[in-house]
Amino acid sequence: MTKLTLNSSFDSGSIEIIDARDSQNIKLNIKKDNASDFFQWFHFSLTGEIGETYKLRLMNAGQSSYSKGWQDYNVCTSYNRQDWFRTSSRFIDGELQFEITLSESTVYFAYFTPYSHERHLDLLAWAQSDSRCEAEHLGETVDGRAITLLKIGNFESPRKKVWLMARQHPGETMAEWFIEGFLHSLLDEDNPIAKQMLKNTAFFVVPNMNPDGSARGNLRTNAAGANLNREWLEPSLETSPEVYLVRQRMILEGGDLFLDIHGDEELPYNFVAGCEGNESYDERHAGLEEIFKNAYMAISPDFQDKYGYPKEDKGTADLRIAANWLGDHFRTLSFTIEMPFKDNADLPNAVTGWSAERSAQLGSDVLFPIQQTLNEIIK
Repeated sequence: MTKLTLNSSFDSGSIEIIDARDSQNIKLNIKKDNASDFFQWFHFSLTGEIGETYKLRLMNAGQSSYSKGWQDYNVCTSYNRQDWFRTSSRFIDGELQFEITLSESTVYFAYFTPYSHERHLDLLAWAQSDSRCEAEHLGETVDGRAITLLKIGNFESPRKKVWLMARQHPGETMAEWFIEGFLHSLLDEDNPIAKQMLKNTAFFVVPNMNPDGSARGNLRTNAAGANLNREWLEPSLETSPEVYLVRQRMILEGGDLFLDIHGDEELPYNFVAGCEGNESYDERHAGLEEIFKNAYMAISPDFQDKYGYPKEDKGTADLRIAANWLGDHFRTLSFTIEMPFKDNADLPNAVTGWSAERSAQLGSDVLFPIQQTLNEIIK
């Protein structure tokens, strides 16, 4: 008889074991970020007897940072850590409950398909092997990990400059899957849109803004407990070096279009959030947003503009947020792109829900709206 074992001592692993003596009543808690009270991310393995059913309860789900996110949510599950499917769950009396009958001795559960630090390093190494891409070391995180910028395209005489960044919130792993898909399309020699754009455009890409929080298994914060997407007005080298260094580089370089990639716990849709709350927001800005959104909807049925965050009133924007600060400072198009943790309600997939693969496809598809928007900016 294989002994029931739970483990989270690996990259992005996170869970608290309350009681695992009874396979029919495994009690767990979601852990808080290492230096803050945010909690929603989990990632752990269960080892047991093939053919036996195990019943699990995340006891504190109802007190998590985004408790509404558990409605209609199903747990990401994998036996080989490559192929992920969804295990049905129930949100009852503040608990997230689910069960599985093992077809292999060890199974992995996660809030969303993980994107490991090793895969992050592999992505950087793969990208820089292309002669059109250069990796630049901007500095180090609180824990001493590298903050890496990928520069792609025409650096000598670019007509336009585009910035993309992901995983300010480390638990939003779909964001780096998005960036992976984007990079594979941008560096595809057979992609005509990419080839055309790289002739006169410089792309600046930060695939992971928060590698410390990613490795630690945090939901929203870095090793110092800073929510990076609330640090853009006054970042600090001591507590938010990731933002400080990237922001400094952006100011030095300039830019014409900025995309900050995220995931939303509650809304089952893909959408964008603009900076209409900025005092500097004007008709030109609104027009560029419409071009971008219409082009995205034309290329990807996974993207829509009906559901999203409420529009902010002019002058009420929080300039600590990246998209707002960037849109205000550079007076140009600046969007937060949001993807679901659950599924896309417009095109649901009962087996995988919203997945790493679909995140990567959405990242690949973003080349077209970028191209269409830049065509208008270049006029």
